[in-house]
Amino acid sequence: QVQLVESGGGLVQAGGSLRLSCVVSGLIFRINAMGWYRQAPGNQRELVAGITSGGSTNYADSVKGRFTISRDNAKSTVYLQMNSLKPEDTAVYYCTPIGVRTDWGQGTQVTVSS
Repeated sequence: QVQLVESGGGLVQAGGSLRLSCVVSGLIFRINAMGWYRQAPGNQRELVAGITSGGSTNYADSVKGRFTISRDNAKSTVYLQMNSLKPEDTAVYYCTPIGVRTDWGQGTQVTVSS
C-alpha cells in the first residue's frame, strides 16, 4: 500500500519561502513520476508541479519561476521549494505518484499572510 507523508508547511509572510517534503513508501519510487497538488478552501485540487522519473519538470503557470520541484530517489522523497510566496498560494499541499491509483496523504498546510 502506498503511503505519502507530507511535511514542511507553515505560516509565512508574503515574499517568504518554504520547502515541502514528501516521503513515499509502498512503491518503486525511482520509476514513478511524482506531482504536487494543492487545494484551497472552496476550490478544486489543482496540479502545481510534476517531475518525471528522469527528472523533467512541469509547472502550473501560476507558480512558474517561483516554485521548484525536485526528487531524491535514494530517500524516496520529493520536494517543493516555494519562493516569493503569495497569499493566493495558501492551500493544503499534497504529493502523489502520477498514474498510480492511491489515496491522498494528510497534506501539509501552507498559509501565506499579506
